Amino acid sequence: MNLHGIIFADRLAPELKELTTPRTAASLPYAGRYRLIDFPLSAMQNAGVHDVDVIMQRDFQSLLDHVGSGKTWDMSRRRGGLRLLPPFDSADTERGGQGTMGILLSIKNYIRDIRQDYVVLCSGTLAANLDLSAVMQSHLDTGASVTAVCTNVIPPGSPAKRLIADENNYVTEIPHGVSDIGLASLEVFLMSKQTLIRAMEICSEAGCSCSHYFALRALIEEGCAISAFIHEGYAKQIRTVSDYYTSSMALLGSDVRRELFTSERPVNTKVRSDVGAYYGDSGKVSNCLIADGCRVEGEVKNCLLFRGVVVERGAYLENCIIMQDSVVGAGARLAHVISDKDTHITGGTCLQGSPEEPILIPKATVI
Repeated sequence: MNLHGIIFADRLAPELKELTTPRTAASLPYAGRYRLIDFPLSAMQNAGVHDVDVIMQRDFQSLLDHVGSGKTWDMSRRRGGLRLLPPFDSADTERGGQGTMGILLSIKNYIRDIRQDYVVLCSGTLAANLDLSAVMQSHLDTGASVTAVCTNVIPPGSPAKRLIADENNYVTEIPHGVSDIGLASLEVFLMSKQTLIRAMEICSEAGCSCSHYFALRALIEEGCAISAFIHEGYAKQIRTVSDYYTSSMALLGSDVRRELFTSERPVNTKVRSDVGAYYGDSGKVSNCLIADGCRVEGEVKNCLLFRGVVVERGAYLENCIIMQDSVVGAGARLAHVISDKDTHITGGTCLQGSPEEPILIPKATVI
């Protein structure tokens, strides 16, 4: 496909708290065995996009370990393939701000040398199974300068940027600030390379810290058409601990799993060789997602257990997310807890969170 991918894995996510202390948000573990960046990488692989850049800034060691050469997504190639772009800093970054446009300005010469005629910009923290082939076809059919991927399934109070579109799904207005009117942007944009370069020039000329929405508004004023492509399936931007918890719990519903993980567009991830999960005689499991390598000898209800988790005899877990290679000791009782990887919760420990404020246990903590 005549399309180049750029994934933003640079995002600072202070509202994810300790979940992003050891990692960038794009490498946050998700759904028992995946990382968030698996979704945009797989979407590009499924659409035949083989030249992909992942933009990093800090705390990217776990991202490097997970993505590697890109072989998992068929992007380990002599020419092109997956490129991990290191931390950036330049005068152009300052002129364009520290957001998306500032980042792109810092690699402007690299972007000018992209071989493909079209570029898709993707958030690294979007849990969605995108059909980028359909987005590309829609872009060509409409003749728009920019195609913005949106959803019309918007939870109350969502901070997502809104785009107001007409009956033909052409964007007529981008409200400033928080709005409850219009489609919700999924922070995925497809455009020609020349349009992207023009958007970068707009922000550079503005001489201020401006967002990509500043550039989109300016493009509309210049007479460029921006089309909204409506993504019909499940989509969730993971910005906060609450986002992560509610999205993870939603995976216990079969409808959400079917929308995220389809045979037509598989989501690939780094392979880890584990034996199947083991359930002891005393183990009880109800409505859970349990990955390979787990050993369950306690009672687990409405939980997600990542690879290699051990739940010892007499432990009781309800509405919890326990990341890989963690141990829950005998007799421990946990409810509404998110436990990062390599944690050890000693026997008899009692932790009670709530759906609104789950308890968060940092990586490699012993409690």
